[in-house]
Amino acid sequence: MSVYLVFLAAALAVAVPAIATAWAQSRIGPAMAASMAEKPELSTTAIIMLAIPETMVILGFIVAVFIVLRSGAGG
Repeated sequence: MSVYLVFLAAALAVAVPAIATAWAQSRIGPAMAASMAEKPELSTTAIIMLAIPETMVILGFIVAVFIVLRSGAGG
């Protein structure tokens, strides 16, 4: 398999979840601000809801590392 395709697959494994996370957080942010304006005691829940989509990027990075290492292209 071409090294370029391996690195393209690894880049997509990080880029697609990053785009999805950005979209999710763009929806969560305004909702979080509106809910905290009405009920400030929801701040912990709001922070957790904002952090959950970030795990997609972390998992995408782990998958990218696995792709590169299993293909033998990483060294």
